[in-house]
Formats: sequence, C-alpha cells, structure tokens
Amino acid sequence: DKLKNVLELLPEHDLPEDLKSKHCKRCVVVGSGGILHGSELGHLLNEFDIVIRLNDAPVQGYTDHVGNKTTIRMTYPEGAPLSEHEYPPASLFVAVLFKSVDFNWLQAMVKNETL
Repeated sequence: DKLKNVLELLPEHDLPEDLKSKHCKRCVVVGSGGILHGSELGHLLNEFDIVIRLNDAPVQGYTDHVGNKTTIRMTYPEGAPLSEHEYPPASLFVAVLFKSVDFNWLQAMVKNETL
C-alpha cells in the first residue's frame, strides 16, 4: 500500500535523453569505502562513459583520487550526501528504497514536508 501511495504521487518520467543516448561501453561504479584515497586515479575515472557513485561517496576535495564526473548517484535515503555540491545538475539521482521508512522519506520529499 505504501509503495502504491508513493507511486501515485510521482510524475511519470523516463531516463533523461542524454542518458538514453549514452552507450555504456565503459562504466565504473565508485563506492564510498575510501579505497581510492591517495590513488590519484581521478583523471582515469573521469574517462569512463558512465560514472555511477554509491551512497555519500564524496567528490569535493577528493577529485585527484576519485574524479569529478558523476553520471548517476545511487543511494538509500540515509546515505544521501548532505552537500548540494555532491549533486551535479547533469547527473541523475536514484533513490534506492527498501524499508518502510524510505517510502515515508520519499513521500515527504515529493510533498515538500518535514520528516
């Protein structure tokens, strides 16, 4: 019932055109575990066609190591980055909902309510 109620609130959308047209020949998923810290691989990560970042893996201040390209940011609500700088306008934010409280969060976001 919660899922049905939340889905009724959402406008129907498809992937943005620029994502639909991308050919994912070389994709990379960047987690938030810190393994890239000190690696200086940022320039290589930026060369991938699609960069998927998970949870609140920070970019600002770490671009030498993790790059600065974000095509898709996937996270559960509690793992969403707090800084607006971690949501580039050209990237897609994907909320991964799996708990009852996650649906409450999405409903509050859509209705611009305090949770």
